[in-house]
Amino acid sequence: MVRITDLVYIENHLGAATLRAVGLYEFGSPDVLRVVDLPEPHARPGEVRVRVRAAAVNPADTLLRSGVHARALAGVPVPYIPGMDIAGVIDEIGPGTETELSLGEPVMAIVMPLGPAGGGYAEYVVLPAGWVVHAPAGTDHVAAATLPMNGLTAQLTLDRLALAPGSVLAVIGAAGTLGGYLVQLGRHAGLTVVADAAPADEALVRLSGAADVVARGSDVAERIRARYPDGVDALADVALVGPRLLDAVRDGGTYARFRSGGEPGGHELDDSGGITVRTTFVPGYAGRTDKLHQIRRLAESGVLIPRVATALPAAEAADAHRRLEAGGLRGRLVLTF
Repeated sequence: MVRITDLVYIENHLGAATLRAVGLYEFGSPDVLRVVDLPEPHARPGEVRVRVRAAAVNPADTLLRSGVHARALAGVPVPYIPGMDIAGVIDEIGPGTETELSLGEPVMAIVMPLGPAGGGYAEYVVLPAGWVVHAPAGTDHVAAATLPMNGLTAQLTLDRLALAPGSVLAVIGAAGTLGGYLVQLGRHAGLTVVADAAPADEALVRLSGAADVVARGSDVAERIRARYPDGVDALADVALVGPRLLDAVRDGGTYARFRSGGEPGGHELDDSGGITVRTTFVPGYAGRTDKLHQIRRLAESGVLIPRVATALPAAEAADAHRRLEAGGLRGRLVLTF
């Protein structure tokens, strides 16, 4: 996607075709988000263009907005556009592009917002054809938009853990969207899933597929050990609790983390005490059409149930970021275009 570098460009090109997006010219609080006009992009060979109808709001978007990834954005012209997953329809296919997608078909896609093309908070997004698949049948745009990034992150986590059926996986932060997807996919993979939950969330977490639920809190590792004296085979720290959760993992087990030590909520960890540390970053599955198709099929079969908190107009992106950072959501906020 071509980027503008200053407001003068807009003023001098009012006659050009534009699109509406949500972006930022400086890092900061949710108030830096604003509706902007950008030149309309077009699909080149190997690419498709999606008319975006819905874009999920993820914690990764708040990191971009607050400046955590400022170094990675060095040299990328403003405005920066957040957004890692979208749903909409195919409205342009680049010349010579080989794809099973057709014009007008509903699709979903993962987006990497740290490059010049920007993220998914935009009316039109151009992507490599392999990053886009059909939306799950029977799923509307809002629900489909919650699946690509979080679904792929959950699947990548399970793939990296490589647990045999019957293994015990603990999911900390199971009431949230990513945690809920991990519980659902873990159950489908034949794992015994133990999850934490507040009393108000226990029914939701059990419905997602947790075989065992322990109370959340600072001593959750001790509660898990009380249920599983030898420790669990693996633990996914979606809630970013950190090193004290290692006490719940057996010798030779695996701890999965979702932020590096340099990110807010991240912890410096390495393989120690006989426990392997795995870091899950979804860009590892960007462009994996097979994995995105897998998420689609799992949603169509009812294994993976989309988690939507509410949908808001794109112009209310700042409010969406404030609500996400306040916590307590039990699904994804989704911006509509």
